[in-house]
Amino acid sequence: MPPLQPLQTLLEQARAERDQALAAHQRARSAAQSAETQAAQLAQYRRDYVQRFGGRFGRAGAVELLQCYQGFMARLDDAVAQQAQATRQAVAQAEAAQAALLSAELRVAAVGKLIERRLAEAGQAAERREQKATDEFASRAAWQRLAAAGPGAVGLV
Repeated sequence: MPPLQPLQTLLEQARAERDQALAAHQRARSAAQSAETQAAQLAQYRRDYVQRFGGRFGRAGAVELLQCYQGFMARLDDAVAQQAQATRQAVAQAEAAQAALLSAELRVAAVGKLIERRLAEAGQAAERREQKATDEFASRAAWQRLAAAGPGAVGLV
């Protein structure tokens, strides 16, 4: 097994996890946007309903009609509050998914940096081996030239 194969496998796994985190983040963000849109529509509906029917009960009217209006407004207020809570939860989930995505991206970057470092170290080691081999070859060649020149060629001072 090549020395970087485990790191390549780790990088592939980290990328797959990042891709899953990205998909989860996109789903959570979409859900949060949808919840915010629903909350805004519901709040707008409530305002429109109050504007349309709220002033009608200032005049003399049937008590049953006023009670129905108040009951509907209470249920509408509950729905607005529930949607606001659902929106807060969806936004919190989107933020958590974004944090998970950031963590996954950092892991991919860290593994990629580790691979780069290992490749650089391997390149430096190969250069050192090559330089050592070149030095040994030059040294042997010099000794062979001296040996070929004979015993008098080596001058002792």
